[in-house]
Amino acid sequence: MSLLSKTSHKTPKPFRWQLTYLYDLLRELVLRDMKLLYKRSILGIGWTLINPLLQLAVFAFVFQAIVPVNIPDYASYVFSGLLVWNWFQNSLFQATGVIVNSRSLIRQPRFPVAILPIVIVTTGLIHFVLALPVLILFLLIDGIKLQPVIFFLPILQLLQFILTVSFSYFLAALNVTFRDTQHTLGVLVQLFFYLTPIFYDLNSIPKEYWYIYGLNPMVHIVTAYRAILLWGIQPDWLALFIIAMITALVLPFGYYIFKQQSHRFVEEL
Repeated sequence: MSLLSKTSHKTPKPFRWQLTYLYDLLRELVLRDMKLLYKRSILGIGWTLINPLLQLAVFAFVFQAIVPVNIPDYASYVFSGLLVWNWFQNSLFQATGVIVNSRSLIRQPRFPVAILPIVIVTTGLIHFVLALPVLILFLLIDGIKLQPVIFFLPILQLLQFILTVSFSYFLAALNVTFRDTQHTLGVLVQLFFYLTPIFYDLNSIPKEYWYIYGLNPMVHIVTAYRAILLWGIQPDWLALFIIAMITALVLPFGYYIFKQQSHRFVEEL
């Protein structure tokens, strides 16, 4: 049975069957995206690392050789931030256009459209996990030993996953009606990249501007990853709890907007 034919069931099914079906569909769609992404690619999954490694090389040259900054283990510091940010950025950008780029699926009767943003973020999570061994290699080269707090890493990944899905629902729905959304997002994401301490230290920012950074959830998430991986300490659980509470509000709101707009997807496309 093909992927598309699975969506044609019309008889009500038990909830457990529905969960199994959605899991299987999610897996098939993620595998499809991975295959399409690296089809006829010589380096294959290696492309996942090329972009952050090139960015790291530029930042290391500028902020170590040209304008030196006093940040210990700078390569590990920057690379950890880039991996976290790239998962967030790429997922948002691709999820924004996922409805427009999935016309054939959208037009299938009873296809669960709400799964598409989750597919995008899950694919990004897989890329992030595949890049983790390289980050760990950087940590070992810098003489950093992993501490038991690393077992909190899945909590961070889950929080970032749900937060990204929450934004993805809203942006995907908005882009169907306003096609400039994806272009506008590119500008905003680039702006927030520089407002997130990826290649510089948060402590170097004047204290009168800290409240601006405090409103950016990715500042706390990136810092939490570094606390666990680089510094071997507990992350700021209060900040993460606040982000989790905000996410608990944003997710149903984004999903509601998405479901309201989903009835118009076919005619808008």
